[in-house]
Amino acid sequence: MSHPRTIGIIAGSGIYPETFVRAARKESPGVKLVVVGFDNETRPDLAPQVDSFLSVRVGQLSKLIKFFVKEGVTEAVMMGQISPKNLFDLRPDLRILMLLARVKKRNAETLFGAIGEELSKDGITLLSAVTFLEEHLPSAGHVAGPVVKPRTLEDLQYGFEIAKTTSSLDIGQSVVIRHGTVLAVEAFEGTNKCIRRGGELGKKKDTVLVKVSKPNQDFRFDVPVVGPDTIRTCAEAGLCAIGIEAGKTLLLDKENVLKLCMEKKVSIHAL
Repeated sequence: MSHPRTIGIIAGSGIYPETFVRAARKESPGVKLVVVGFDNETRPDLAPQVDSFLSVRVGQLSKLIKFFVKEGVTEAVMMGQISPKNLFDLRPDLRILMLLARVKKRNAETLFGAIGEELSKDGITLLSAVTFLEEHLPSAGHVAGPVVKPRTLEDLQYGFEIAKTTSSLDIGQSVVIRHGTVLAVEAFEGTNKCIRRGGELGKKKDTVLVKVSKPNQDFRFDVPVVGPDTIRTCAEAGLCAIGIEAGKTLLLDKENVLKLCMEKKVSIHAL
């Protein structure tokens, strides 16, 4: 008798992990889903939707891997955000300390890459974080909200070039643009703060957000995401459009996003 797939989910905050759970159940009936969540990050209502759930502190890598091994996990995905304040409030166990000692450049890619290596030592393969989610990756063109005007589209295309450059330097993957001027570039503070800052500087008029993937992005642990929160934040900050990278940006809770975009008059266009 062949055993069903057992997939471990390392779940940060937001609706991304839940979206994955629903898609996995649909695409791979009988799959066993084992979740490790983080205190004060992961939504507690995720636990009843999966087969096993353990909450750990950020930094308890040994506990996470032991739980996966005990539950028979052979494949894992990483998804959802960990807020910067929790990353700095790391109370690391020995396994994380040894990992940190090996990593010279500390960015998302190197740290998560090193965690991937630790998982593989215990026979766990890290999968792409868009596994089962292909239908949530919009293709090029108009996606939601009002169709963008030509002037806005120019700003989105300009922002796309800028964001591709900043992301290749490991600075950030989002920029806020108005009339060909870069108002804000995302760095460590996260997309929402970047949006608010850019909106304020753009006087809430004709201002747009562009979000891209890094060149050579490793989709195992870092996928650009747009969900209802992004739309609300943009609307509050007075942004009128969001440019995303076609085929490489996850649209989460699509029905809600489409509704919010029409309601708040925020456009989404895939470039």
